[in-house]
Amino acid sequence: MPKVDVRTEIVIERPRSEVAAYVSEPTNAPTWYENITAVRWETPEPIAVGSRLAFEARFLGRTLAYTYEVKELVLGELLVMATSEGPFPMETTYTWGDAAGGATRMTLGNRGEPSGFSRVAGPIMARAMKRANQQDLQALKDLLESSGRSAASA
Repeated sequence: MPKVDVRTEIVIERPRSEVAAYVSEPTNAPTWYENITAVRWETPEPIAVGSRLAFEARFLGRTLAYTYEVKELVLGELLVMATSEGPFPMETTYTWGDAAGGATRMTLGNRGEPSGFSRVAGPIMARAMKRANQQDLQALKDLLESSGRSAASA
């Protein structure tokens, strides 16, 4: 059965350092991810390789609770988190690069190998994830580009 591998990208008219700092603060996730309802630190802040975060989300009508562990972190460039729990173990990757005019090109990737019912629904899940990720990145863009707001105060 094929793995789910979804990548979405957006250009945000804010400096890379601001976008990366905002997204790298996991407790900001509910402000721009429609499906994430809560994030709780399981390890001491700040974010670092090995940090563990409990997420609560709603996806395809189901409530999900899972713990992400930070696998890779290059401040301002890359954040990779993974979970091995539940019916859909997944890795989420954020990358940030410079775009024209001081903007940021952000990529959001989700990769995993569904099991059980999730495996059968994999293609449907991939389409739903792609659509949700596009909406979430647009919400992030709108939030960070809104007048008078910087990533630090958003």
